[in-house]
Amino acid sequence: MKTVNVVAAVIRKDNEIFATQRGYGEFKGGWEFPGGKIETGETPQDALRREIKEELDTTIQVGELIDTVEYDYPQFHLSMQVFWANIVDGDLVLKEHQAARWLELSEIDSVEWLPADLSLVEKLKKYESAV
Repeated sequence: MKTVNVVAAVIRKDNEIFATQRGYGEFKGGWEFPGGKIETGETPQDALRREIKEELDTTIQVGELIDTVEYDYPQFHLSMQVFWANIVDGDLVLKEHQAARWLELSEIDSVEWLPADLSLVEKLKKYESAV
């Protein structure tokens, strides 16, 4: 099975985290943490900065690794490195997503997360004091 290596950002502001709704592809409409594929020669942190700049026209500071999520979709295996992130510059302009929301951890279950993100959502609930 093909492995797809991606990165995702849990962007924090005050007591909330930023969630995006996919606007394209097989998983259109599902909620996820923004990010994307790691290109050849990139570090995960560089890939995450590039993806957030491309998708949201925003510059971020990449923080600690939260988790590496391993998930088997029917067509591929996803390996997703997830990092804390903070906004340095920009207004989170949606270029590829159809919607976005700032969520407090108490309302994190109010959106329909993509399957690979569910284990991360459960882990984030334990970080209540961290956001």
